[in-house]
Amino acid sequence: MTHDHGYTPAKDNYLARLRRIEGQIRGIHRMVEEDEYCIDILTQISAATSALENVALGLLSDHIEHCVVGAARAGDPSEKIAEVEAAIKRMVK
Repeated sequence: MTHDHGYTPAKDNYLARLRRIEGQIRGIHRMVEEDEYCIDILTQISAATSALENVALGLLSDHIEHCVVGAARAGDPSEKIAEVEAAIKRMVK
């Protein structure tokens, strides 16, 4: 069963980005196994974290543009707005 989510048009792009992030994480794992320099590992962790944050921001934007706008057009966006607020709170912790 296929659902129409806000990210659906960009799904392939998101999947490609997540595969790259998976590769970054495997690289970090390898760096620790191979006793690489701490700062180099931290640099790679920062890059992976940034990449994940960018995916999250893209998904959040897609959700607002699709789900929240759709709910507003239907007359009651309060539930979707509450979802966005909760998601933002989780992201900034």
